Amino acid sequence: MRSDNKQQELSQWIIDLRRNIHQHPELSNMEQQTGALVAGVLRSLGVDVITYDQHHGVSGCIYGNAPGPVIALRADMDALPIQEENDVEYKSCIPQLMHACGHDAHTAILLGVAKMLVDTRDKWAGCIKLIFQPAEEAAPIGGAKLMIKDGILATPPVDAIFGLHVWPDLACGEVGICSGPMMAASDRFTLTVQGRGAHACYPQKGVDAISIAADIIHGAQQIVARQIDPTETVTISIGTIHGGERYNVVARQVILEGTVRTLNAQLREEVPELLRTMAEKTAAAFGGEINLAYNYGYPVLSNSAEAVDIVLDAAKSTLGVNNVKAALKPTLGAEDFANYLEHIPGAYFWLGCRNTSRPYYPLHNPRFDIDEAALQVGANVLYKTALTALAYYKQKKGGNGVKNNFSRQEEVKYG
Repeated sequence: MRSDNKQQELSQWIIDLRRNIHQHPELSNMEQQTGALVAGVLRSLGVDVITYDQHHGVSGCIYGNAPGPVIALRADMDALPIQEENDVEYKSCIPQLMHACGHDAHTAILLGVAKMLVDTRDKWAGCIKLIFQPAEEAAPIGGAKLMIKDGILATPPVDAIFGLHVWPDLACGEVGICSGPMMAASDRFTLTVQGRGAHACYPQKGVDAISIAADIIHGAQQIVARQIDPTETVTISIGTIHGGERYNVVARQVILEGTVRTLNAQLREEVPELLRTMAEKTAAAFGGEINLAYNYGYPVLSNSAEAVDIVLDAAKSTLGVNNVKAALKPTLGAEDFANYLEHIPGAYFWLGCRNTSRPYYPLHNPRFDIDEAALQVGANVLYKTALTALAYYKQKKGGNGVKNNFSRQEEVKYG
């Protein structure tokens, strides 16, 4: 069979998988059907599959023709509580649920890579560990920690990990990445302002929690503007505010909810105390009190330089130099993939998915969709990244000596 026909067959296979997953979205920690589909596909490819009792994650290892390094590839599987507005044949069948962040594409791409690796395992040495992770959207405790707790990085020990995210700010056929911090730490807080109620015609007899909350909101921006080095990146955003009981009552309580995003791990540790001190002193000045509940979410996603070089080499050889953006600006979005990078080196990259002939819609939008040609592009780049990483870590330290569990099969070439 000609390699171009094989490529077309694989591309359609990945598209069909993605559409199936897209039509049947599942929320974080509820990915039972998606996990079962993934496990079934992997078993059909001859991959030994591991499932888990405490979550719906799936993993498997593909072994090459000799001992060598262990490289992990990761995809996420969960969807979002969004009603899809696209008019396509593969539109979500589940009301108020949608793959608006592209995790359906990530899962289908990694399954495509699995097929490519199985069909060509006579040509490479080592082990590729596949990680299909649940609950990426479930910050602050996402699925990566669940998988890590269950030993996903330890048996066999992983040398490096790689992942991708569809990215509508890049056109289909492009890839982007940067070394070091690429995505922000994402923390969440609830700040309760406690005042004292009174009739609105006697404001001097109460403590106005709404007025105090307004000053705290302004003070939060003063932290960013006047208490943090302006060359650092940090945002403090208030997303919700709830308070008051009636139009003619001085509010006795206001609850603020917000998020803090940072690219500097040390600065991340400083912000909560800055926020607490400002809020306490602001409230005390008017006779009120505050309580700050601060939850650390995903850490800074920081790509290692050697892993970035591996992705760049793989992407350039696959797509050409002009389609690879090697120094993109970091984003203040957050990703659970960062938790893996706190344990082992690795890299995360953007996969362009925008069809330039269609209107632009961002991630988490009810009209978000991908150019499906990006699926094969992503599979080719991730496949090449895996092989490049195996070669790099074999040369660097000889890998972990994982034995081959597969028999030889006919070579099939892709791309």
